[in-house]
Amino acid sequence: MAADPRSELIIVGCSRRKLDTTQPVPALELYQGWCFPQLRARIPSSPAYRDRVLILSALHGLIPADTPVAPYDLRLTPRRAAELRPATVVTLAGRPASRVLLLLEPRYRDALPDLPNTIEINDPVREWPKVAAVLDAWGWP
Repeated sequence: MAADPRSELIIVGCSRRKLDTTQPVPALELYQGWCFPQLRARIPSSPAYRDRVLILSALHGLIPADTPVAPYDLRLTPRRAAELRPATVVTLAGRPASRVLLLLEPRYRDALPDLPNTIEINDPVREWPKVAAVLDAWGWP
């Protein structure tokens, strides 16, 4: 029996590589680089799990995995991270979590408030076994 994911939250930084499309698609499907292929393979299609995955987009801030997004080209600079921080605080206040997994480069951390019970993996592509171990410990499929 799968775990109830409501107490956990995954925050993943966006990637430069995106799906070649002109139509908005769910954010988890749009991003093609970074650790997104592994994450898509691991996260069930169940809304209960996908709702607990937030993507930190340089353009849109923190967005749920199923938010429709069109391709864009914007890098997260320190200034942009500072601009996004107030909105990420509000978004996270509405999504309480007892445990948080951050899959992002250190520069993305500046856009987020301090979060309790956080595991941060800065290179989830090379360190995917660590990500998988966390998800296994959480009881995620």
